[in-house]
Amino acid sequence: MAEPVLLAARPTDWTVLKPLLFQSIGQTLEMVLITLVIGGFLGLVLGVVLYGTRPGNLFENAVVYRILDFIVNIIRPIPFIIFLAAMQPVTIAVVGTSIGTVAAIFPMVVMCTVATSRLVEQNLVPVDHGMIEAARAMGASKLTIIRTVLIPEALAPLILAYAFLFIGVLDMSAMAGYIGGGGLGNFAIAYGYQKFDQTVTWTAVIIMIVLVQVVQGIANAIAKRILKRQQ
Repeated sequence: MAEPVLLAARPTDWTVLKPLLFQSIGQTLEMVLITLVIGGFLGLVLGVVLYGTRPGNLFENAVVYRILDFIVNIIRPIPFIIFLAAMQPVTIAVVGTSIGTVAAIFPMVVMCTVATSRLVEQNLVPVDHGMIEAARAMGASKLTIIRTVLIPEALAPLILAYAFLFIGVLDMSAMAGYIGGGGLGNFAIAYGYQKFDQTVTWTAVIIMIVLVQVVQGIANAIAKRILKRQQ
């Protein structure tokens, strides 16, 4: 009986892979930053609306809250790789293609908006209602209360929530390679896993870990400073 033949991985050729690695880092940062800016803003607005339309809050509206809550609860649990496939017809209608970095950004923004809205809502709920009522008694409008009371009081936990969101968006960007979106995830799979090159795979992993640590560290420092000012 013949013994199985083990295929040895070729030495990593960084002269070829280095430009591809830098290109992949650029694609990842592009996808993550655009998604966070657009999805983060839309999610903040949607989260404030979710909070405001809850019973007893600023814009109390049970119908609107139930509809938005239902939509968020439907989209949020869907694994992103399945969501990418399900959103393909919508992505083509909006972007004009279902392949490439731009095609990956659209469903990422949608998922980011939904995820952010729930994080924002959950971080606004603990805000002291007494402060809101005091602002109301002083004649502040609802939008003024949101801008000067609600958001500032929840700012520290919101910053930490957005740092957590960064990790989720980075995770989504790693799946963009399945539709030709590029990025570090695609680099790790195409040039690492599929070519049996653990050096390439772990290089991509380490870069993503460093990105997360940097963002989390900055968010922790900003949140800590804000909490000190509020005390």
